[in-house]
Amino acid sequence: MGSRGYFNSRKLLLLAGLFLLWSAQVFGQELSINGYLRNYTGVLLNDGNEYSILQNTLNLDFSHSKDQVSFKANPYLYHFSDSQVEIDMREVYMDINFNAVDLRIGKQQIIWGKADGVFITDIVSPKDLREFLLPDFDEIRMGVTALKADYYRGNHTFELAWLPVFSATRLPEEGSIWRPVMVFPVAPVFDYSQQEMEGSLENSEFFAKYSAITPAVDFEIMAGYAWDDDPTMHISKTINPQTMQLTSLTVVPQHHRLAIGGGSFSSTPGSFVVRGEGAYYAGKYFNSADPAIKDAVVEKDYLHYLLGVDYTLWETNLSIQFIQQTILDYSEFLEQDEFDNTVTLLARRDFLRETMTLELFSYVGLNNSDALIRPRIYYDLADGFEILVGANLFAGDEGRFGQYSDNNMGYFKVKYSF
Repeated sequence: MGSRGYFNSRKLLLLAGLFLLWSAQVFGQELSINGYLRNYTGVLLNDGNEYSILQNTLNLDFSHSKDQVSFKANPYLYHFSDSQVEIDMREVYMDINFNAVDLRIGKQQIIWGKADGVFITDIVSPKDLREFLLPDFDEIRMGVTALKADYYRGNHTFELAWLPVFSATRLPEEGSIWRPVMVFPVAPVFDYSQQEMEGSLENSEFFAKYSAITPAVDFEIMAGYAWDDDPTMHISKTINPQTMQLTSLTVVPQHHRLAIGGGSFSSTPGSFVVRGEGAYYAGKYFNSADPAIKDAVVEKDYLHYLLGVDYTLWETNLSIQFIQQTILDYSEFLEQDEFDNTVTLLARRDFLRETMTLELFSYVGLNNSDALIRPRIYYDLADGFEILVGANLFAGDEGRFGQYSDNNMGYFKVKYSF
């Protein structure tokens, strides 16, 4: 980070400290303050054993309520080994509660769906993928400025969300070890002029959800009219008319409108928990190698769905999920497979009077025989003081996980919660 950015970070730190002092004086004992301090150190398991991350985190939660109104503010600070400091608000909102209606106004995380580790109907809040899928999901899921209304009637809930400003997925920066592998025949020129989205009513996003809790099944039905959080790479080519050889490529990332409909359910037949989730996406753009297609992109509808089973065996919590993405009206020129199949596996067990937890979570990509395997050990050394030791192991040579086969890493986290 340049000197200007670092100076701005120091100013934000000062403002955060002044806000903390002011809040404590104004609200006194009525203000609730909690959070955590964390050190996160990761080492690549290669010949050089380079650090993949050195990060110190301060996460704070301020909350206060009075009569029918309450507020929450969740500022966080990431300090990295190169003295970079990132300060932002994960959430900052007000709640207004009536007899049957709750309103939430401000920056908030909106969480939908039943899936673990997968985003299917949980698409209201965009994702921070600068470190792929490795951070905790409350850090991957970004807050969005929204007006959300919940109407309650017995065991039924109707939820509406209006997002006046679009927020895109945060992708790894150039030079990051988590930058996705993109292969081009010639070095491309990137044009980001079409990626920015103007804040206007026309560019707003709208979501709706109906959920119910019944004796047999809990379920949700959702719909949305939104922008694709992940940009489509439009590619224009320049060909030498004499040699018919490609001379240049221009890549233009661009977001497109999506119409989404879907739902999820969970049920407990006997000792099993059965979960399902699915969504239909209309208006999704995919890259195509068809030379007759302009900008190398084509619009297709697709399905994204999941079926999972949870079970406890010998005091071990077990979970398996099968996830599939299916492109409808498929063309052989598309660069993505017609069916993309993934399985997730989870095994988790507590020991030593629940002070130690062993966990193994894995993504397995069936199309490319690749995987992300994540063994972890949690240990509560004292009240509020936790040590976590784990590894992120990538298997395969290609695919969503195999492309990071050089990024195998071990890590530990030391966390104090208050």
